[in-house]
Amino acid sequence: MEALSHHNQPGNSVGLHQGPTRSIVHMDLDAFFVSCTLLKMPQMKGKPLAIGGSSNRGVVSSASYEARHYGVRSGMPTRYARMLCPDLTVLRGDFDLFSDYSNTVNEIIAEKAPLFERASIDEFYMDMTGMDRYHSSILFTRELVKRISSETGLPLSFGLSVNKTVAKMCTNYAKPNGQLEIQASQVQPFLDPQSIRSIPYLGENSFRLLRRMSIKRILQLRQVPVESLEDLFGKNGISIWKKANGIDNSPLVPYSERKSVSTECTFDRDTQDLKQLKAVLISMVEKLGFQLRKSQLLCSTVGVRIRYSNRDTESTQCKISFTSNDDRLITKVLELFDRLYHRRMLLRLVGVKLSNFVRGSHQIDLFTDNTKLINLYEAMDRLKHRYNDASLVRRAIGMGSNTKDLS
Repeated sequence: MEALSHHNQPGNSVGLHQGPTRSIVHMDLDAFFVSCTLLKMPQMKGKPLAIGGSSNRGVVSSASYEARHYGVRSGMPTRYARMLCPDLTVLRGDFDLFSDYSNTVNEIIAEKAPLFERASIDEFYMDMTGMDRYHSSILFTRELVKRISSETGLPLSFGLSVNKTVAKMCTNYAKPNGQLEIQASQVQPFLDPQSIRSIPYLGENSFRLLRRMSIKRILQLRQVPVESLEDLFGKNGISIWKKANGIDNSPLVPYSERKSVSTECTFDRDTQDLKQLKAVLISMVEKLGFQLRKSQLLCSTVGVRIRYSNRDTESTQCKISFTSNDDRLITKVLELFDRLYHRRMLLRLVGVKLSNFVRGSHQIDLFTDNTKLINLYEAMDRLKHRYNDASLVRRAIGMGSNTKDLS
């Protein structure tokens, strides 16, 4: 898709309180999990393919464009996807493969981009503001995309516009394997005819409520007084109104901004009770896992630390595929603990550390989750969010631990 060519004059603004014009690029690796799998299994190219849980209770995480032709979408139960597309092949995701390709793309962008944000395992933002004085932002991005595709074999699309919201919408409009630039003067003409469904991160409940109000297009939405949307949706109503008006002042968040989260527990009495030790570790993982999901982060490194009664301290860590899934984190933490705790002396402290983050949601774990488990996670997190208490909903095995947490 060709970039639109109106000149972008410095200082233009879009909507109220927009601030100085920026140049923001959003890049998205097209059907990322499927694309990675096809590089490993080229014989599947051109066939309807889904990555996700293969059981009847599994969920589709990513679908090829051939499968999407039949209506197969991410987040859809696998059983329903097979009904829509009887010839659908469903494969479990290769976490290590996806992480490796994502890291390769990240390294290429980090080498060239002046400022970038790794928004998720397959999405990146770049701030190109001011670059046009020296080199065309659109040409720079095209060259970067060409290099990424050449070195990885992955298709990707990108959008270039005045902020993160509009740039992401440009990318979605340009897919697959396309590009679109929308200048400041073109933002509203670009947004107005689009469905409200195209607004990034518009929740399903908000979408349904707006549709009941007969609001289908962004033009209709932005004509609703902001006060009315605030009454309906609270603070989120203001955010929805701003997006409909092309307003988004959110900055890029550098990838290295936050490096780790951790917690430790010092026991009142030194112990070698394995049941108690593992209960404490599980409880700590639940706390940190909720912290990740609350911040929309995924980690790729897990570490465990122990201190014996004689104050000898040992630690170990390992790389994992990006996740915020408690079950996967707990399994890995317990494996590391069993590997580390071999002297069978009394312990005075245990600790867990999660690090190496990217932004992303629990959807990354749909390969192994089923709809029942996903709904359970969401319900648990809603209760924790509502009462601002990560310990409110816990696994039974971790509820008996009497610990003194140290952050």
